[in-house]
Amino acid sequence: MISNKVSVIVLALLTMMAVYSCNTEKKAGFTGAEGEVKLITLDPGHFHAALVQKNMYPQVHQDVFVYAPAGDDLNEHLKRIDSYNDRTEAPTGWKEFVYQGDDFFAKMIAEKKGNVMVTSGNNHKKTEYIKAALDAGINVLADKPMAINTENFELLKQAFETAKQNNLLLFDIMTERFEVTTMLQREFSMLPEVFGTLEKGTPENPSVTKESVHHFFKYVSGAPLKRPAWFYDVEQQGEGIVDVTTHLVDLVQWECFPEVILDYTKDVNIVSAKRWTTDLNREQFALSTALDEYPDFLKKNVHDDLLCVYSNGEIVYTLKGVHAKVVVIWNFMAPEGAGDTHYSIMRGTHASLIIRQGAEQGYVPTLYIEPVASADAAAFEKALISNISKVQAKFPDVDIKKLETGWEVLVPEKYHNGHEAHFGQVAERFLQYLVDGKLPDWEVPNMIAKYYTTAKALEVAKGN
Repeated sequence: MISNKVSVIVLALLTMMAVYSCNTEKKAGFTGAEGEVKLITLDPGHFHAALVQKNMYPQVHQDVFVYAPAGDDLNEHLKRIDSYNDRTEAPTGWKEFVYQGDDFFAKMIAEKKGNVMVTSGNNHKKTEYIKAALDAGINVLADKPMAINTENFELLKQAFETAKQNNLLLFDIMTERFEVTTMLQREFSMLPEVFGTLEKGTPENPSVTKESVHHFFKYVSGAPLKRPAWFYDVEQQGEGIVDVTTHLVDLVQWECFPEVILDYTKDVNIVSAKRWTTDLNREQFALSTALDEYPDFLKKNVHDDLLCVYSNGEIVYTLKGVHAKVVVIWNFMAPEGAGDTHYSIMRGTHASLIIRQGAEQGYVPTLYIEPVASADAAAFEKALISNISKVQAKFPDVDIKKLETGWEVLVPEKYHNGHEAHFGQVAERFLQYLVDGKLPDWEVPNMIAKYYTTAKALEVAKGN
């Protein structure tokens, strides 16, 4: 009898301890409190690292701990942060505490002064850094790409498993989900009376095509962008087919199968892939890097005094049976008045949704709705007008204008906040995920599917 009473008491104590432990764990997490997120910036060799800090967030502490090797990459990053702090309109108040040295990563792990690591720079060791940071108990917000080859992809899968085991978040910065015409393309594709259902397409005529044109020389935050020399080394930056295409593959998944969990072992099949170079002369290289000579590590890619960079790529693949094509092209400089451009088409059984961003659109991305040739014009117009209110509920003041070929979606200027603003939107979404204590169920498997697609495509393109 006494033994039974003791057992009951012990069980009650254990239950109370378990409840207390759970409550303690919950309190130890993120609550959204002011300044509870402390950023670590690791080796900020790409300007995207600074764009995460273009604005401040109540949840993020003003003190930021930077770990990097000494050199131009670090100096350029700090200059951008200073420019945000010193600007007249809505200045930021970041305080950067910098450690510079070749042992920067070991020092960061040893000191562990923050709880979220932001990494955007040289991709040669990025996946290793991500995995090690998660091993050390640090959440990671990483710029793309998180993997630039198959070996990195395998390590990235391990990193996601580590994040799961340690109750941490690993998330990549997918800014293009916040471009308004892309969001609207997705919204209209989810209106069956307007779009119908997604076509399956063929390799020659895919159902979904996304093409992105970028430029080595550009302006960022009002100043000419100085590229590090390693940006032109695909062993450090990654080839175009595994770099910018991460955005395009992500959008194919996000738009065609919204919130659907993808299994890369079953749902992705590479049909074909190819790669080609953009060739820069010395003057172009010097203009974008401020270097008069090619560094030794680039000389393997110099032919007839031209630097040949495998920055371009094309992938044709199927995703759950839907044929898709993604293309990335890098030119040196955009035409006057232009910048990076995006073309996208989604073909439905009732209509195609097309984003164009050429001279005719003033280089502003513009969404068009073009009914299929067999559509009844009057019936389609009625369906579109009756469904537009569903889009307007999420995007007030968006409207449509009839054209000879279909319809143009009219987007108020307030929604065109620009590429740089999207980094803040991604950061805000990540901060909310920290409070939630998890990512949406589909995010991790779909990130894995995305990086499998690009890594496998590189293998195919290289004939491996």
